[in-house]
Amino acid sequence: MEKTYTIDDIENLPDGIRAELIDGEIYYMGAPDTDHQRISRKLSHIIDNHIITHNSPCEVFYAPYAVYLNEDDKNYIEPDIIVVCDPKKVAGKVCKGAPDLIIEIVSQGSRQMDYFNKLFKYQTSNVKEYWIVDQEKKRVTVYNFKAQETIEYTLSDSIKVGIFEDLYIDFSLLF
Repeated sequence: MEKTYTIDDIENLPDGIRAELIDGEIYYMGAPDTDHQRISRKLSHIIDNHIITHNSPCEVFYAPYAVYLNEDDKNYIEPDIIVVCDPKKVAGKVCKGAPDLIIEIVSQGSRQMDYFNKLFKYQTSNVKEYWIVDQEKKRVTVYNFKAQETIEYTLSDSIKVGIFEDLYIDFSLLF
């Protein structure tokens, strides 16, 4: 029988070891590469500027920032970027509950997690919108769970952020 891990196990990992927990199973994470960091920084900046200029109650956070997805101790994730529009979910050093938007930037070691494990988990945890930015496949896949639609874009498209009325991100400017 496999051991079921908890958030305590994740929080007690040695310094410098990053991992996520999905349904009691630990998934270790590698360090992001330079391109990954650049994309994350630019996307976070664009979203944060929109939030500030529109006086929105939302906040943008980026990894490493903990998200306790469910009301249990078996799920702990650190998405690349999250947007949380309910200030009650932001407590101390974590987001308690589903963010409104999650963006994952695919790395070599995260492909399976981003496209399968996390997709299913986010869809069943009340996340409104999930983006997968995949440089290798040169696409952005947008899952709008609220509207029950999935749209694939290229890295040269301008993509509407569904949780905001008037935010479009022009990916051609990011690369």
